[in-house]
Amino acid sequence: MLEVKAKVREWGRSLGVVLPKESAKQEGIGRNDTVTLLITKKRNVLKETFGTLKFKKTTEEILKESDEEAWDE
Repeated sequence: MLEVKAKVREWGRSLGVVLPKESAKQEGIGRNDTVTLLITKKRNVLKETFGTLKFKKTTEEILKESDEEAWDE
């Protein structure tokens, strides 16, 4: 089994994924072979983590304090 990251592209009225030739060769995959894909969408882990955190101050307040501290130095 091989993990490959690939970009989904439009092909006519369908979507397709291009396998890198080296990866296909490594797995013995050739033209007209049938393959099974396990598909997962890449997620932004940082956004998911920080998007769920609750702060006592708003982002604007935190940025304002940060700016004020930078000017004090």
